[in-house]
Amino acid sequence: MHLKELNVTVVGAGIGGLATALALRQAGARVRVLEQAAELTEIGAGLQISANGMVVLRALGVVPQQGGGPGLRAEGTLIRDFRTGRRVTTMPPPVAGPTYYFHRADLIDLLRSAAERAGVSLMLGQQVTAYDVRDGQALVETSDGSVHHADLVIAADGGRSLLRETLVGAEVPTFTGQVAWRATISGQQSDMAPRAVLTMGPGRHIVTYPVRGGTRTNIVAVEERTDWREEGWRHQGNPNDLRARFSGFGGEVAEQLAAVETVHLWALFLHPVARRWQDGQLALVGDAAHPTLPFMAQGACLALEDAWVLSQCLARASDTATGLSEYEATRKNRTQSVVAAASENARNFHFKSPMRQIAQLGLFVLGPRIARRYDWIYGHDVTR
Repeated sequence: MHLKELNVTVVGAGIGGLATALALRQAGARVRVLEQAAELTEIGAGLQISANGMVVLRALGVVPQQGGGPGLRAEGTLIRDFRTGRRVTTMPPPVAGPTYYFHRADLIDLLRSAAERAGVSLMLGQQVTAYDVRDGQALVETSDGSVHHADLVIAADGGRSLLRETLVGAEVPTFTGQVAWRATISGQQSDMAPRAVLTMGPGRHIVTYPVRGGTRTNIVAVEERTDWREEGWRHQGNPNDLRARFSGFGGEVAEQLAAVETVHLWALFLHPVARRWQDGQLALVGDAAHPTLPFMAQGACLALEDAWVLSQCLARASDTATGLSEYEATRKNRTQSVVAAASENARNFHFKSPMRQIAQLGLFVLGPRIARRYDWIYGHDVTR
């Protein structure tokens, strides 16, 4: 199909939305992005982009063919016990290729700049209120009364996407019993190597890693609790509450928590992979199709994979409906498997004694070999 004849509206200017817009524009489509925010500002948050996501960023020309642009190349993961910060083991980088640490705002800026240079139109302050298909056109209505017409509409606006509900109906997600805190602090870790540090305690864990050239440290702290269930990840938290809830953690991570000035938190919910991703002129990408827990760091990477596969399926199809059908069929099994792996990993970080000590012994002995069990995730290259 000649994508130069295709008018596309993408809803959502996050990583998945901007990557999808860029991929389709590079394939020849005319693309507009609608974003409900009045400006593209990002709270402090880090991202891990593993090799399967980096290949897409490189194929799109967003980062250099060698290296990661502003991303910081990771040198594996250091696992520590929570009480003293004692080293348990060090996991090497994935064999498939290195992971890069980005500040989310930096990656958004890269994608936005590349999309706008390519000719993508970005419209801010556009909150979508309804979708429809009439007379062969997909319609998007926004809160200001505007109606946007397109040949194809793609929703990349997260797990609570209105288009997802339009396609599959209302769903009730399952609360995991875990709440995550996110923050960034100034300064780098004492461990000068750019790698993640996973500190595991009973019922909770903390992951830290450097961003922005090592000048800041990203913190994600996850705890088991049932008294707070707000799903959105931009809710303001109290730094003193964070410190109190992780007061048993010692070593460097305690010093990092003491430096937190602003923190956000959200409850983690399990959403099923959508039963239906498209209907011929409306489609889902990223978390709108397959929300995933953060325990494999694959949310952004899966969205990048979706963007590339969607553009390629449309480019080689005879019509939009055929391309969307191929896209869904190509992506569904993989995303289901990755989402399941992330859900399984959720419980592996929170063992209580004596299982924690047994698990740590297993990591110490088998750590390098365990790292290879996820080669099927990191080694997947949708650009080939």
